[in-house]
Amino acid sequence: MVSGNTRMGRYVRQSEGFRAFVPNPLPPSPPVEIDRDMLLEFSRADQALARLDGVSLTLPNPDLFVAMYVRREAVNSSAIEGTQSTLEDVLSYELRPGLTELPDDVEEVVNYVRAMNYGLERLSTLPLSLRLIREIHGQLLQDVRGGNKAPGEFRRTQNWIGEAGASLNQASFVPPPVPKMMSSLDNLETFLHRRDEYPALIHAAIAHAQFETIHPFLDGNGRVGRLLIAFLLMHQGVISRPLLYLSHFLKLHRSEYYDRLTAIRVDGNWEGWIRFFIRGVNETASEATDTAQRIVRLREQHQREVGERGYGMNELKLVDLLFQRPLVNVALVQRELGVEAHRTAAKSIDRLVDLGYLEEITGRKRDRVFRYTPYVDLFEGRAVSDHEDSLSQVTESLQ
Repeated sequence: MVSGNTRMGRYVRQSEGFRAFVPNPLPPSPPVEIDRDMLLEFSRADQALARLDGVSLTLPNPDLFVAMYVRREAVNSSAIEGTQSTLEDVLSYELRPGLTELPDDVEEVVNYVRAMNYGLERLSTLPLSLRLIREIHGQLLQDVRGGNKAPGEFRRTQNWIGEAGASLNQASFVPPPVPKMMSSLDNLETFLHRRDEYPALIHAAIAHAQFETIHPFLDGNGRVGRLLIAFLLMHQGVISRPLLYLSHFLKLHRSEYYDRLTAIRVDGNWEGWIRFFIRGVNETASEATDTAQRIVRLREQHQREVGERGYGMNELKLVDLLFQRPLVNVALVQRELGVEAHRTAAKSIDRLVDLGYLEEITGRKRDRVFRYTPYVDLFEGRAVSDHEDSLSQVTESLQ
């Protein structure tokens, strides 16, 4: 029995009694209607992306800052799936992996960072493909919750989405059964490499929605689908560096995110989803541009103030290190600065504490950890104005 046809697909009743959604092949038919309003939104997003790409060229070492964007994306994308770990938890784990006070799910977020970095590296040698998607999934679920759900392998059984404890017949959404899933994945892979149908942003929006509808893994589909957005935009040359991640926007608008995806399946409303997606790109790119500009100003100001105090190369090198590792201890600084004495590293840290750049966050006298708070707050979403005020006060005291 077939029922509920839409532009995106149809619900097909299975022999077991439940209805599974089988998506139509891509591209959508009839084609997405790109009206005047969508063109205007697309133009604004395109301009925002161009500004972001331009400002990224002003970053003194873009690769260092990419690492922080990747970490924040990992936190936000994982939070959509219910994790509680913060950006600071991830930084703490990287500094001291054996720390027991951290949330249990921090390793899931760290795995997301690893999966993102793995995928970005593999894109240089492997085309965006089902193989790469499987490999990324394997990285994501390695040795964490969901690690027993076939990491790196497409599902061989039926899955479903619903409230905790809901049975298959009580599910709010049932993806395609395995045979249909495999044919849908083959079609998706073909679509990933088609660049003549739609502009890159619309292409990425369609691909993400289709992937989430296919739901090809037993766990981790949402996170892999959001990773796919970043990889597609990089693959198509929309951005030259991976500084655009939509998970923060999608987390802020989580209900609308799910409603828009549902509306494609129920009503075939591709246009509503695409407008929402493009709005997210515009807002995210604008926010990332602002953050990148603040990073440049912060680095310039701190390097200038270190010089005005008459400090040496160790302190200047430490400022640069903090943009890569904004949580440090003396052992890390000693190793990264290449100084022989523990006391020398500690002295450099103390000097940046006196300047108001670093703050000790453990309250202990031993095994202390220092946070580069003005920089972390740029990514945590906390108000920056307070730090700018404090920095200006430090500047005044130096004059």
